Amino acid sequence: MTGTVVCPFCEAENIEGADECEACGEALTDLSVRIPTTSVEADLLRDRIERLWPKSPSTVTLDTPVGDVLKKMVDAKIGCVMVVDKGKLVGIFSERDALMKLNTDAPKFLKRPISQFMTPDPVTLETSDKIAFALHKMNVGGYRHIPILFEGKLVGVISIRDILGYLTERIAAAARRQG
Repeated sequence: MTGTVVCPFCEAENIEGADECEACGEALTDLSVRIPTTSVEADLLRDRIERLWPKSPSTVTLDTPVGDVLKKMVDAKIGCVMVVDKGKLVGIFSERDALMKLNTDAPKFLKRPISQFMTPDPVTLETSDKIAFALHKMNVGGYRHIPILFEGKLVGVISIRDILGYLTERIAAAARRQG
């Protein structure tokens, strides 16, 4: 499979450029050293998620009613909320969940707990993960938002818009250097 590297420890396939094996956690940094062809690609492969300044996550509890969650999302103009239980991330509820799980039946679910409609155990990344890894995860998983952890604790959320903004900035900087 192109763009992957096989972990020599557990034989799991990982994306090229991953720092550690997603399955076993062993270091892969010496196995897949991609040579960037542009400065933008070099930035993507070097820069870490912390460079995106992840936004503070909006959180709700498992028993928060769907209606309250939807109002919170609309009022704050955000695309997702993190569902926490005793301070631990247990789920995410996004615009896509609202469309796919609630849809036109939303009014009859407004008093039900968000736990019935959230996506449990969401994919997360650490602030130290590379932006290229986040972009790959979002593309492969079809995610527009990813919760961001620091040492295992929820500290933020990034969206595809954050990455597009970063790329726009990097492309403009490269053009200025060439022009």
